[in-house]
Amino acid sequence: MRKLDFAPTGWARVVLTTLIGTLFCIGVALYVDSFNFPGMTEAELARALAVNILLPGLLAGPLLFFLMNKIRQLAIAQRELAEIASTDSLTAVLNRGAFTMMVDAYLEQSREHANLRSGALLVIDADHFKTINDRYGHQLGDEALKLIAGTIKDTLRGADIVGRVGGEEFGVFLPGATPEQAQSVAERIRQAVFNLKLPLPTWSGEISVSIGGVTYNGLATYDHLFSLADERLYGAKAGGRNRVLFRHVVDPPIAA
Repeated sequence: MRKLDFAPTGWARVVLTTLIGTLFCIGVALYVDSFNFPGMTEAELARALAVNILLPGLLAGPLLFFLMNKIRQLAIAQRELAEIASTDSLTAVLNRGAFTMMVDAYLEQSREHANLRSGALLVIDADHFKTINDRYGHQLGDEALKLIAGTIKDTLRGADIVGRVGGEEFGVFLPGATPEQAQSVAERIRQAVFNLKLPLPTWSGEISVSIGGVTYNGLATYDHLFSLADERLYGAKAGGRNRVLFRHVVDPPIAA
């Protein structure tokens, strides 16, 4: 059975608010006129009740529905604008600003909730990407980035956060992940990207990524985590690329 959507963008909210508002208007009309009911004849009372019920229903109902539908449309437009502002237009993952803000918000929340003080941050960079752009053109490079982003998203859990933090660089935040889980996710991403094939006749090479990661257990800041993960990324690049390199910081916490 489909659940009713009472969110600001849902029709159920529009209908329910219209119904409640109309009944309220009818109730007010009946209450105001009720002081005249004792002196009315039976016919006058029936006419008054009909007017008090039908008039607010015919006037208030459509007006409330119109207003609530406009509010719903504004909520939809606001949500779409928020999504556009926070989404990278090419890869459809979070842009750098939105990714940073969401990870920062989680880490800030963890200051008040000890059970949130663990996780991992991955920095993923496409190998030899400049060569792909120079040799095959930016259109193929864009296709590669979209495939990489889609592969990363398909590998993650629902609570994980992914964003494009640079030209060919992606960030992944894994809240609550253990070092073993983070390492496993990173390896799955690396292998899945390596197995990708671009659906273009001009492409005969391989796509690969290098991944730097850091796990933490304690209070942390985004800048500190990103700096440590980025160091591991450069180590993976220097070690031959298409590999994962982690730093596990378990105790004491990375940053206060």
